[in-house]
Amino acid sequence: MTATTGYRDTVRLLATAQKDAARSAPAYSRFVNRRLGRLLAAWAYRRGLSPNAVTGLSALATFTGIALLAIFPPSWLLGSAVALLLVLGYALDSADGQVARLTGRGSSAGEWLDHVVDATKISAMPLALLVGLFRFESVPVGWLAVPLVHAVAGAVLFFAMILTEQLRRAHGVRSVAATGGRAPWLRSVLAIPTDYGVLCLAFFLFGAPVAFMVVYTAVVACTALFTAAACAKWFREMGQIGIS
Repeated sequence: MTATTGYRDTVRLLATAQKDAARSAPAYSRFVNRRLGRLLAAWAYRRGLSPNAVTGLSALATFTGIALLAIFPPSWLLGSAVALLLVLGYALDSADGQVARLTGRGSSAGEWLDHVVDATKISAMPLALLVGLFRFESVPVGWLAVPLVHAVAGAVLFFAMILTEQLRRAHGVRSVAATGGRAPWLRSVLAIPTDYGVLCLAFFLFGAPVAFMVVYTAVVACTALFTAAACAKWFREMGQIGIS
């Protein structure tokens, strides 16, 4: 395949080459973001962009949106801009891996870069939100605890997930999430409150800070509960493969 291949043909090829969705993938990430990423991956491929360049574009969009949260007071315009930038960044985050598979240019360095960008945004988003809400006194002070909880829960979940997968590989254990077949539809729907994509869309409510915080708190609470349950499950799994 060459970069002169038609855009639609590239999209179709990406669809056949795409890896299976994880069984635990929430609905937005599975049904929406992967498709958006496929369209962007086809665009990036036809322009000769490397997987790392796509990761860089993802970081640019994401961190621009995050920075806006700390710089400007809440408004409908700001919320829309942040939401769109985060959605774009998330779709590009899916696209970089698809470009790597299509071009055969995937590498350990690229995987490392992708994970570092993800780890940074997971902590930076709630902290930037906290700074903005505090600076502009947008909500009662009690609400400020929610971004702090989110920063901790998000960092713990991401680290535990990555470490669990690495330890599985080290012991030759194949992840259930990596097996073929279609992920259960109902499970994907039930996981929606923990979906990063839903969090991105929630910023469309940022013009009404209290309403936004109600939705945001629900997302954070679900994420924290999921983190606790997942960590308990993964700890038991590590014990079963001889890690203590």
